[in-house]
This record gives sequence, C-alpha cells and structure tokens, in this order.
Amino acid sequence: MPQILLLGSQDRTEIFKNRTGWQADVAESPVGYRFDDYELVVDLDFDRFPERIALYAGSKQARFLLHAVRIQLAAVLAGVGASAAHTRFAGINALPGCLEADRWELSAPLAADNEVVAQLKTIAGWPLEICGDRVGMVTPRVIAMIINEAYYTVQEGTASRQDIDLGMQLGTNYPAGPFSWCERWGIDEVYHLLDALWLDTREERYKICPLLKTEFLQSR
Repeated sequence: MPQILLLGSQDRTEIFKNRTGWQADVAESPVGYRFDDYELVVDLDFDRFPERIALYAGSKQARFLLHAVRIQLAAVLAGVGASAAHTRFAGINALPGCLEADRWELSAPLAADNEVVAQLKTIAGWPLEICGDRVGMVTPRVIAMIINEAYYTVQEGTASRQDIDLGMQLGTNYPAGPFSWCERWGIDEVYHLLDALWLDTREERYKICPLLKTEFLQSR
C-alpha cells in the first residue's frame, strides 16, 4: 500500500477508512504536512476549502484525490498556474452515501493519462466510475436536480414530501426519495451544489427553487 495522508472531517475519514481498510495518517487540516512525504493525499473536504489547491499545487510528486463535486479541477488548477500538474489530481464524490457505494465516482482532467486513477485501479479492489471533469460529476448532478424538482412540486402544492419520497422509491426503485437524500446531504450541501451547477451551465433545471432557498437561508 502507498503512504497515504487522509484529510477531512471525522465522519468522512471514518467512512473512508472503514470502506477501504487502508492505513493512513489522518488529520482535519493539511497545514504543517509535507505532501511529498506521501504517495497519495486524500482530501475529503476540498469542496469546502478549494483555496487548498495553492498548497497542493506546490507538490512535486505526490498524487491528490480531492472531493470535487462543486468544482472543476481543471479550473482550480489553472487558477494557480498548475495546468502541467493535471495528471496528479483527480476528484472523488465523497458526499454522504457515496463513499460507501459499490463503486467510486471519480473525475480527472486528463482521464486517459491520470496517475491517480491508475494508482486507484491498482489498489482499490472494486470498480471505479470515471466521469468527465465537470461540476457535479454524474450522480450528484442527477440527485441535486431531482431534489430541486421535488421542492418545486411541494411549493406548487402538488404533493407532500412524504408522498414524493415514497413515489420515487416505489415508482423508480430509487434507494431513497429526494427529501431523504436532501436530509442526508444537508440543505447547505444541496444549495451550494445547485448554485455551482447553475453558474456552470445556466440550465433552468438547476435554478434553485425559492422554497429550497428559503429553507437554506433559515438553516444558517
């Protein structure tokens, strides 16, 4: 196994360790660590602290696996003048319920030549789903859109939250309904993901429902 530095909140790092069984040095913050002492640096809180890219880009050889659902890695790397380092960075969907899945969803600016993807294929021991380096990846993008539509349905008085969740589970065989997903991820996560998708695409389906926005503001 490679030398691994695992960064993030306790709940996410515990899930990661239980899912993988990998040995790693664990910390909440990257401050004070020499990244090139590790072969792989995993940051499960990167979406919340994208400014950390300036620290990571200074590494000469470490590879980085970053929770990057709201962020396009190519864009943040270009922002610190580190486009040449694209092959050493990949994104992972570390939202609640996703790290425990049978396969991991990864994004990579240069998927065909990505060193992180190649390394994970060797050590993971389970399938990896490689998607484009886009805001929202695939699963979070779809679920966030469904949550948003569910809020519009409630706002219009068409159905209750309980009926919508039950209908999605029975009618489409989803493991959970949109409001259950929203509760699991947290309204803050859903709001910021939809906002990032709207800014990236300007597609109406990601335009935040006023009811969802109101609940987000009330939760702060």
